[in-house]
Amino acid sequence: MNRTDRLYALVEELRAAGPRGRTATQLAAHFEVSVRTIERDLSAIGQAGVPIATRQGRTGGYSLDPSMTLPPLNFTPREATAVAVALSSSAHVLFARDARSALQKIVAAMPRAALDEARTAAAKVRLVVPVGAAPDADVAETIWQAVRRNQVLRIGYVDVDQVESDRDVEPQHVVVGPRGSYLTAWCRLREDDRVFRMDRITRAERVAALPRGPRRPIEPEVPGQLIARPETALRPEKILAMATETPT
Repeated sequence: MNRTDRLYALVEELRAAGPRGRTATQLAAHFEVSVRTIERDLSAIGQAGVPIATRQGRTGGYSLDPSMTLPPLNFTPREATAVAVALSSSAHVLFARDARSALQKIVAAMPRAALDEARTAAAKVRLVVPVGAAPDADVAETIWQAVRRNQVLRIGYVDVDQVESDRDVEPQHVVVGPRGSYLTAWCRLREDDRVFRMDRITRAERVAALPRGPRRPIEPEVPGQLIARPETALRPEKILAMATETPT
């Protein structure tokens, strides 16, 4: 997580904490940085005009001014159960921590009775979660950052014959599947679109070279499998439009 993302996340974490707030030690552990880094970040947030209150003493810490605290989201027990099932079905190394954080925010905002009902319902569900070969966490994070920012990657890749090669690639998509995860990219070595198994990428680093320009990325296809696009879940207007289309 870069500093800008962490500053936004700090505000949201304090907003979710409400009047109770968080100590610098708690925030440091949550974001996996030092207490000194958290204190510098909080100072920067305060200088930007966000009203952060501090409490001294053993129970002291940091909290947002009540005027900055939004009312809790009103998740129904069924909605909370659905989110818990959806997040539990994906334990990919790239998203596991953020999924846990999202679910914790939902739990913190729910009334006790609704939360108890959701937990009772969720206890009746069991998921069969396929376990594929897991990529190295640091390598996966480097790949993800390059995909997000449209940056060229230099990777070490071991093919099916156990031959390792160095390649410069232009990342397109991260594909998370039941038998593992993959990177689709334009391979400069082969001068073609390629699909790389992420657990076979032994190292990855972002390089200063620029992509060759706009190129329509290939859409991954798996015979007999439906490819879901998570962006649709963040655009409910598209779901509504598809639901109201009249068949021809």
